[in-house]
Amino acid sequence: MRLLAFVVLTLFAVTQAEEGARLLASKSLLNRYAVEGRDLTLQYNIYNVGSSAALDVELSDDSFPPEDFGIVSGMLNVKWDRIAPASNVSHTVVLRPLKAGYFNFTSATITYLAQEDGPVVIGFTSAPGQGGILAQREFDRRFSPHPPLSEKSGRSDESCGGSWRLPSVSAGLGKLLPNGVF
Repeated sequence: MRLLAFVVLTLFAVTQAEEGARLLASKSLLNRYAVEGRDLTLQYNIYNVGSSAALDVELSDDSFPPEDFGIVSGMLNVKWDRIAPASNVSHTVVLRPLKAGYFNFTSATITYLAQEDGPVVIGFTSAPGQGGILAQREFDRRFSPHPPLSEKSGRSDESCGGSWRLPSVSAGLGKLLPNGVF
């Protein structure tokens, strides 16, 4: 009998501890490549898998120094009054990397109240991890459908070579056609 009472009391305590809001959060980069001077889109998803609404939810991401990233649109610090149980919210920010190189994309911080008058719960989003930010010139070199530009003339290497080859081809045609008619 005592064992049964102990088990029931333990189960009651566990269910009481699980009541309230419980948030799961992710942070992801939506771009395939991060490129210096081009827009970089971040998306934050917050899911409430708990049994009640999360209150005073705040998302804060301080991992993008202003000397390395410019904000194109959106905010890195956002607040929601409540997130209902079994629902989610998404937030998108567009940044512009100002420098090329490696960057560690770390997690953002989430704070909320799991129950009204309860303690503040602190959590973190997932972290995308370290990634490279390509220089604009390197990105253009790798992925441009056009041939690379010659630094001195501003023309592509192929167009320069083509213009040099043209007189020799036309001279050869003159020998093949009668009276030098092209």
